Amino acid sequence: MNDDTVSADRHLSAEVLNRISRLEMRARHAVEGFINGLHESPFKGFSIEFADHREYAPGDDLRHLDWRVHAKTDRLYVKEYEVETNVRAHLLLDCSGSMAYPTDLPTDRMTKWDYAATLALSLAHLLVGKQGDAAGLLLFDDQVRQQVPFSASISSLHELAQTMILNAPEGKTNVKKSFSELVSTVPRRGTVIVLSDFLVDPQEFVDALAQLQAARHDVVVFHVMDSDELEFPFSDRVLFEGIEEGDAEILTDPQSLRSSYLEAVALFTERLAGECLD
Repeated sequence: MNDDTVSADRHLSAEVLNRISRLEMRARHAVEGFINGLHESPFKGFSIEFADHREYAPGDDLRHLDWRVHAKTDRLYVKEYEVETNVRAHLLLDCSGSMAYPTDLPTDRMTKWDYAATLALSLAHLLVGKQGDAAGLLLFDDQVRQQVPFSASISSLHELAQTMILNAPEGKTNVKKSFSELVSTVPRRGTVIVLSDFLVDPQEFVDALAQLQAARHDVVVFHVMDSDELEFPFSDRVLFEGIEEGDAEILTDPQSLRSSYLEAVALFTERLAGECLD
């Protein structure tokens, strides 16, 4: 943790410190429950890179057979890999205004931002605390707003939580521009974990992912949406206000829109999922 972070810690209010501790505790409990239920982390702890082929020998792991080579040569070859480094995970967390929904919170609800921040910190606990890997954080809206460098130190988890708490969601979303900044500043290949509601034009999402893939990053996408956005439970006449477009307002009967809205959301989420799989 650098001097600026230490200085910031000394001047944090009791309320902010309490919010950080709640976030850290929630993330830690999520990870402990996950590990206890699964017994083993799904992450391998090391990234591997294909190195070469060699002829199959009795006792070799059949999972490493290259069946494409066998189809061409009618001979059995296994793939050999080189262990590169511990996993280096870039956590890309959307902190644009739409992530603040719902703005009027019932006691049993988290905003999309709270949920995504908890998930991001949980992944950091899993990678750093349980596996000794390195994790870094990048907050973005229409640009890179804040960045925490890679670290494999347990103490860095507090800095990640602090950065999330001190940067409330605001501004507009531009994933293409933000991801372009990441690619230009992080030349080394790693794992990129993106957490966002992706309320952008789908083509912008596709172009942003293409940039990460072109840089040979392994990409994991978490699409975070609120139940209101997925189910549209409104019944009475409602005034909808834009979160990122402050002057956008629509006064309407939601029941007349519900069917077409749900259809549009289903098409949107299916396209994002399809683009990821492609």
